[in-house]
Amino acid sequence: MSDPAKSASLADRVTRPGLDASSSSFTPGAASTQSTSWADEVASPVAPKEDPLVSTVGDAQVDGQVEPLGGSGGSFIDDVQYDVEVTLTLEELQRQEGNPLHSVKSFEELGLSPQVLQGLFAMNFKKPSKIQEKSLPLLLRSPPQNMIAQSQSGTGKTAAFVITILSRLDYSVNKPQALCLAPSRELARQIEGVVKSIGQFVEGLTIQGAVPGAVPRGERLESKVVVGTPGTVMDLIKRRQFDTSQMKILCLDEADNMLDQQGLGEQCLRVKQMIPSLSQILLFSATFPDDVLRYAEQFCPNAIQIKLQRNDMNVAGIKQMYMDCPSDDGKYDILARLYGLMTIGSSIIFVKKRETADSIAARLLSDGHNVVAVHGAFEGGERDAILEKFRLGEAKVLITTNVLARGIDVQSVSMVINYDIPMKGRSDSEADSETYLHRIGRTGRFGRVGVSISFVFDRKSYVALQSISQHYGIELIRLDTDDWDQTEKVVKSVIKSSRAGTNFKK
Repeated sequence: MSDPAKSASLADRVTRPGLDASSSSFTPGAASTQSTSWADEVASPVAPKEDPLVSTVGDAQVDGQVEPLGGSGGSFIDDVQYDVEVTLTLEELQRQEGNPLHSVKSFEELGLSPQVLQGLFAMNFKKPSKIQEKSLPLLLRSPPQNMIAQSQSGTGKTAAFVITILSRLDYSVNKPQALCLAPSRELARQIEGVVKSIGQFVEGLTIQGAVPGAVPRGERLESKVVVGTPGTVMDLIKRRQFDTSQMKILCLDEADNMLDQQGLGEQCLRVKQMIPSLSQILLFSATFPDDVLRYAEQFCPNAIQIKLQRNDMNVAGIKQMYMDCPSDDGKYDILARLYGLMTIGSSIIFVKKRETADSIAARLLSDGHNVVAVHGAFEGGERDAILEKFRLGEAKVLITTNVLARGIDVQSVSMVINYDIPMKGRSDSEADSETYLHRIGRTGRFGRVGVSISFVFDRKSYVALQSISQHYGIELIRLDTDDWDQTEKVVKSVIKSSRAGTNFKK
């Protein structure tokens, strides 16, 4: 643990909005002159000594199992109760006259094919989630309408656009008709698995992945649904291995990340320009910062928009905690002590650098722990194999960079650790709130309870985490590194309450 005197002197140099001296709880915008350690200053209360669960856990829901490639199944997704805001275009408003905007309460109401319904029920999807209730009636209308949809992680976005794709295909035409783009091969392969699972009973459905190394040079894509990464898809179209003449629908998953990155954004635009005509463009993500949303509206014109209010974007099923570490190097000792808690379910540790991921993995392995690491330096096939090992539970702890921060769904993940607080740009001058939200969204999937633990150790990491907590109005709980019995009690109580798969209602 850091020297209290040293911590106090560091803390004195930081303006500490949000710490209420009388209650030690965080109120965004409040200020205090109280001077304590880093851990006492982060905008949150100390973990309670008695019952750490501030809410009750509802009836369990059992998720359906699908093939490992597809991530976890869907069950009836018991959403955190939030308001879904729908913004219609002028054209849609005119069409809605006399026909008020409605939502559905069952998949049967949507007029889906019996084969798609059979696939959903086989995955144990019992009824639509909140985002599906609002989006699917609009997504499935004729003529097709573009959509920009933002909803928090684990609420059923992938199933919404997969159902739409399967409902738009002409199964008598044996050429690519739907293209889904994702920012990483892991997410593309996961989406491919979801298409296979929901469409497992659909006669004539063919699916193909278009990620690096998946399509040999000279081989043509003939499948009706193609899921890939932008660069590979662009190359395949250029080499005339991908015939886009019959394309109907283009979907971007994690669209804010795709359009915000200069390279990916340019590739997505080039792919769109290489498709002669599209009847429907879909952009889905958990976050859409304002500047990215403006570009998204140009990429996806005249789109219906479905989104959450910012204060609804905090993933309520995830108990968000932090630990005050003695130093940057000292974070490893804290991490090693947490290993037993990380393996109650499975866990993902997020770091900034590839070198850090490799170093931590090597140290944990040498200490006899079963972990795996994956990042952008690994070859595609090796990345697939490592992630599959993690999905199957052969390794309980995965160490990675932001390459897996978005979209990846592994049913058993009960804990996420921010070993390094996410920062923007090479200079790390600003906290990256969107990446934080995506990272912690790897747990608490489909209404379950999860735990996220962020490590702070100096002024910079403290200020960054405080900025994130203020951005989303997050209540952080401090875990005391001087009282490991209490720390284990708090974390275990949350994780074990989630084993049946339930909401953590405030």
